[in-house]
Amino acid sequence: MRRCNKLLGIILAILVFAGIWQGVSLLISRPFLPGPMATIQAFIRLGAGGRLWRHLGASLSRILWAMVTSAIPAAALGLAAGRSPTLNRLVSPGVYLLHPLPKAAFLPVIMLFFGLGELSKVFLVGFIIFSQMLVTIRDSARQVPEELLDSVRSLGAGKAALLRHVIIPWVLPGFFTGIRVSLGTAVAVLFLAETFAAESGLGYLIVDAWTRISYAEMYAAILALSILGLLLFALTDLLEILLCPWLAVCYTSKKNQMLLP
Repeated sequence: MRRCNKLLGIILAILVFAGIWQGVSLLISRPFLPGPMATIQAFIRLGAGGRLWRHLGASLSRILWAMVTSAIPAAALGLAAGRSPTLNRLVSPGVYLLHPLPKAAFLPVIMLFFGLGELSKVFLVGFIIFSQMLVTIRDSARQVPEELLDSVRSLGAGKAALLRHVIIPWVLPGFFTGIRVSLGTAVAVLFLAETFAAESGLGYLIVDAWTRISYAEMYAAILALSILGLLLFALTDLLEILLCPWLAVCYTSKKNQMLLP
């Protein structure tokens, strides 16, 4: 029932957004803002020709490589820093120095080091994911209740058992929260990275359509970028459901408590 309501909410939001888009398009009546139907037709045309999928695949590949190479090491370091005050004192100054800075400002420097190819784009996205994931996991690891750890220790659990049965399950929801936050930023910055010396990716496709004054294709590429982000968020939600089944139990328990008189 909850999933059906969520799906209906998404459909309703899409219909409302499409209606507002169509109304504004008719009100402005300018070539640079085609209606949703013209955009969908351009989307289908780009997809049928295979051009859209090629660029979408390039963007997806860059995001996934950045996730694999950055999220796991950042989570491990954040977990260690969250449980070790000494390591946290060593890591925190660098985090506080780099985390607030706009990561896109590092793009020219990264290109100087790694060139104009794929590595510079993956590194930029990975750089963003690393800092955000590290901060999220570190803060989650610091919030593990000491009373819970003491209770499990009293049952004879060692450090390995504490890590496996208490700390990691406690931190895992924060891990997926960090993934969601990082994905949103990564998609936005990837667009910027793909406008510099790139010949593939949705960012390149958007700018290419803009320079050719093909506005319907430009909005179709923006729509594809939005769908990519939505699918990545949906995949993250699915993985969280599979790896954190206790969250559903907690949600049901809280809902039942709210229904009690």
